[in-house]
Amino acid sequence: QVQLVESGGGLVQAGGSLRLSCAASGRTSSLYAMGWFRQAPGKERESVASISWRGGVSYYAGSVKGRFTISGDNAKTTLYLQMNSLKPEDTAVYYCAASGLRVGVPLSRYEYDDWGQGTQVTVSS
Repeated sequence: QVQLVESGGGLVQAGGSLRLSCAASGRTSSLYAMGWFRQAPGKERESVASISWRGGVSYYAGSVKGRFTISGDNAKTTLYLQMNSLKPEDTAVYYCAASGLRVGVPLSRYEYDDWGQGTQVTVSS
């Protein structure tokens, strides 16, 4: 099992930036991909960005492409999400997730095995 702890959320004005971090511990040797998801009140949890550590392939949801960047440290135990040009519709709880999927980039939340507790991001207009 992998333990995940997110940080970096907060309140920001529209057009501003935030950087989320996710620290992974535990059985990180079984970790092949990681991702960020978000869930707004009354909505389904949706994928924001994902990255496969095998080859560094990444995926972005269309709503954030060009504004958000997913990356990790060399040890692949810390995941980041740089969020620029934030919009009020980006307001949600953001979750970090870890996957043991060895091939491709996991997109569905059902392909992820471990989850963090989430960090709130609020973008004011």
